[in-house]
Amino acid sequence: MELDIRRLEDKDWDTLVSWWDSWPEWQTPPKDFLPDNGKGGFIVEKNNTPIVAGFMYFTNSEGVLLEWIVSNPSYRDEDRQDAIEFLILTCEEYIKANGKKYIFSIGRNKHLIETHKKLGYHVDTKVSHEIIKKL
Repeated sequence: MELDIRRLEDKDWDTLVSWWDSWPEWQTPPKDFLPDNGKGGFIVEKNNTPIVAGFMYFTNSEGVLLEWIVSNPSYRDEDRQDAIEFLILTCEEYIKANGKKYIFSIGRNKHLIETHKKLGYHVDTKVSHEIIKKL
């Protein structure tokens, strides 16, 4: 069966929260911190089983942030990596089709960083930190 991709919907929120809660180094972002209140991205599925999702923050610049890529921790089929690449490449196409030129992402997961490298992204080797303040 082939991989499918669709826009995120309200019904996906509980699934995403369970994924973030399952990864010990992740913290679930508040829904209203995410683009379109948790619907501003895509989710990849196979046979109606969700595999990976990510979010796109569109800005008033030529750049878009591709962030909060999270995967189903129990999905271990051999096409898992294909699903992650499919998500990123689909986001690239969507971003380009919407007239933007640049994609920016922050990551610390070794496998996700290697995937970005494989897909032609420049990865800065200097350590940086996410700095967030709730007002």
